[in-house]
Amino acid sequence: AEERIKQGFLKFKNNFWLKNPQLYEKLSAGQSPKFMIFACSDSRVCPTTILGLQPGEAFVVRNIASMIPACGEAGFPSTSAALEYGVLHLKVEHILVIGHSRCGGIKALLTTDPEKKWSDYIQDWIKISTPVHSNQNHSHDIDERCSCGEKESVNVSLSNLMTFPWIKSAVEEKKLALHGGHYSFVTGTFQYWTPGSDKVDF
Repeated sequence: AEERIKQGFLKFKNNFWLKNPQLYEKLSAGQSPKFMIFACSDSRVCPTTILGLQPGEAFVVRNIASMIPACGEAGFPSTSAALEYGVLHLKVEHILVIGHSRCGGIKALLTTDPEKKWSDYIQDWIKISTPVHSNQNHSHDIDERCSCGEKESVNVSLSNLMTFPWIKSAVEEKKLALHGGHYSFVTGTFQYWTPGSDKVDF
């Protein structure tokens, strides 16, 4: 592990850090990202990589299935604290929530018995997107249901964002915009939408 970490860092340092001195000199003075991104912790999904973002461009939060709890929902202060810092202190202009293909969190939500305890932490976390169940067509196979659920979970998070008074206020004052996305590493595609709009394929 040590050697992999060492070689990975040296590759980054030689190929990026040393070749971009002005960027890192600027970043040493502080950060002012325009984007705040919520993405899954899945090792196959790195939001800054798939969107080509450079250091300093995005304040990133990663968790299981890129879920965002509603304001005041007990037990999830980490996500709310990140939102507070990003919106009120960094003054980000855009929040992007990204779902992705083959998401284990969404599959667990759709295939496990909510009445039967099977996890100490994951089960409580994925309940954030419980509304996804009501929008499911159970006649579809599980892969299709998961694909739909991955996108619907993003919409649940976008709705939950508007339960935070300072986010709702910033959106209404057009100081902040909310965006949804779904990345498929299976097909190499990205779907983008804003609340209430149609999806656009990239």
